[in-house]
Amino acid sequence: MTDLSRRGLLALGLVGGSAALAACGSSDGGSKSSSTGSATGSTAAAGTTSSSPATMSSSAPKGSGTVNVLYAGSLVALMEKQIGPAFEKATGYKFAGFAAGSNDLAAQIKGKVRKADVFISASPKADQLLIGSANGDWVSWFVTYATSPLVLGYNPKSKFAAKIQSGPWYDVITEPGFRVGTTDPKADPKGKLAHQALLAEGATHPKLLALAKNDKIIFPEETLVADLQSGQLDAGFFYTSEAKVAAIPTVQLTGQQLAASYTATVVKNAPNESGAEAFVAYLLGPDARKTLSAQAFELVTPPKVTGTGVPAAVTKALSS
Repeated sequence: MTDLSRRGLLALGLVGGSAALAACGSSDGGSKSSSTGSATGSTAAAGTTSSSPATMSSSAPKGSGTVNVLYAGSLVALMEKQIGPAFEKATGYKFAGFAAGSNDLAAQIKGKVRKADVFISASPKADQLLIGSANGDWVSWFVTYATSPLVLGYNPKSKFAAKIQSGPWYDVITEPGFRVGTTDPKADPKGKLAHQALLAEGATHPKLLALAKNDKIIFPEETLVADLQSGQLDAGFFYTSEAKVAAIPTVQLTGQQLAASYTATVVKNAPNESGAEAFVAYLLGPDARKTLSAQAFELVTPPKVTGTGVPAAVTKALSS
């Protein structure tokens, strides 16, 4: 597979990005936590070749090839229904998404189980698993672009809905027959945050400690929304943003201030490096940032860069 020349890449960031730049964390349940996630976009073809002219007209996107994006499972609806399609329209590239817990995705990249152009996580700690020679130098930099508080989302048709609304949350979820879902704390930042919330409140509400040890409340992050909406669950731990996209009513976790921190980076040896850089640049641009704000993400302004070696196209987006 051949990559664009640096000049082509820079042009892509400058022109394709200005056409539609936008801006811009996680896991399991009734069945065990999934370490492989679930494919949510079109299947990416191995060996995809990316090539485009050195310049790109804003009215006629010239990017080509598929951009494989591995992203936190809490972003399924956002990526597949909004960011992915908008990116394709703006740049000419094809978007292929794959969702799972952020830590699981990092492990798959590190273990060469799955090739990726872009990695989007719900916690900087997931990126740290890929930084440094001991971790294969898969990532040398990442940008933190948005945050989203952890809340309790509930099914409005649940027989417990009225009690959830009146709260407090830590009393309702331990009632007999109540079905609550979270994600795997080992695979996903959201699961870890939910586990922290249960342990913290468990000091004064012991029933929560037993719940924190119950594997039956663990569901795959990428299916947790569907599990709630289908009626399998009365409530689940979600980020405000994913609940907003899925139109899930929520209540605040009184006494807790926990949130996802979303990051984006280009993975080493990305099959479509120019496309990967274009995607991150788009995620950081005005159009995507407008979308993120509308979906209850709290934007990090300016986005925070960690590490070195940020590509020119991404640097341009950061400064725009």
